[in-house]
Amino acid sequence: MIKLIKGSKIALSSLGIHKLRTLLALIGIIIGVGSVIAMISIGEGTKKEVLSKIEDMGTNLLIVSAGQIQTFGGRPSLVGNVTTLTWKDADAIENEIASVSQLSPSQQKKCKIKWRDQVTTTSVIGVTPDFPEVRNFYPVQGEFFSDAELSAAMRVAVLGKTIKENLFGKDNPIGELIRIENVPFYVIGAMEEKGLNVYGQDDDDVIFIPLTTGLRRLFNLTHINNIYIQVRDKASMEKTAREVEELLRERHRLRPGVGSDFTIQSQSELTETQTEVTDTFTKILGSVAVVSLLVGGIGILAVMLMTVKERTREIGVRRAVGAKKRDILIQFLFEASVLSIGGGLIGITFGVLAAVITGLITKWPIFTPIYSLLLSFSFAIIIGIFFGVFPARRAAQLKPVEALRYE
Repeated sequence: MIKLIKGSKIALSSLGIHKLRTLLALIGIIIGVGSVIAMISIGEGTKKEVLSKIEDMGTNLLIVSAGQIQTFGGRPSLVGNVTTLTWKDADAIENEIASVSQLSPSQQKKCKIKWRDQVTTTSVIGVTPDFPEVRNFYPVQGEFFSDAELSAAMRVAVLGKTIKENLFGKDNPIGELIRIENVPFYVIGAMEEKGLNVYGQDDDDVIFIPLTTGLRRLFNLTHINNIYIQVRDKASMEKTAREVEELLRERHRLRPGVGSDFTIQSQSELTETQTEVTDTFTKILGSVAVVSLLVGGIGILAVMLMTVKERTREIGVRRAVGAKKRDILIQFLFEASVLSIGGGLIGITFGVLAAVITGLITKWPIFTPIYSLLLSFSFAIIIGIFFGVFPARRAAQLKPVEALRYE
């Protein structure tokens, strides 16, 4: 025990004497540990943000889309021009499937919007009055349109936050007359802020109108492109999806073996897909950061090898007065451990601060899990000891006579 304490003091003294060399070795570990924590924090923050966006889409939500939906570059795209999904399909789903709580069919189109001398383009979405409940998306000014306004195909509109600010700034839009493709609409409400969806699209850059009005007076269509379905309970999601698929295939007269002309997506499927993407993103970021940590380990190796070379005569003296190989080995391993532990602790602080500052500057979501701190710190210690073993063994293997003769 006394020898261990004495060797530790010698090791600390040596690190203190060569301050610049010690600092350079520490910087490598600090940057490595800090990079791992910062990268994982960014990846995990993105993951939590994406999952939060999926939850915000609604409760127990199924989305039926016309045609086959494929994702290109992280964004969903409709393959083909399918016109077989209709409002009557939505009515059949609501009336024939008991586990459906409520639903809202929809159709949308990019349209030119004008108010006074302000002109812009946005997505105009025709929906039904159940849309706010189904999609968990409510007005904060005015009101959403009613069943009576839907039945009468009234020209009323509810604005998303982005289009409201683009047209009216901070002015109250309620009661104002806007023109959608030169068709006049009265603004009766403004929606709460929704933000970007899981595909990076702005869910606030929209205008909602009654679906009847959109199909008859604006889009000149008889089909729809989406049906948003709220299921009564989470346990019934898979069963409801199967029943919806069977019902629509029957209504669309699709023979066995023929692919469906629609796509059904659930929140759980979206969650799994997005989780896979964000997990891969986090692993890539973490892998890049681990390289920095390995570079830090190589820095420790270089410093320790240089230290062994410079202190060869000292090692010879210690061996000559009775120090064993084990004592020399422990001394140099202790020096490597001090570098890795010290660098790891400072690196944790550096990594957390770097993650917070990155979040403040870029507005990215940041979340630092405890496991990232433990993982990076443990890895720093392992790397420090691993790269410290070779120079420590080299020092311990020196023969006293040869070490004393070393110039």
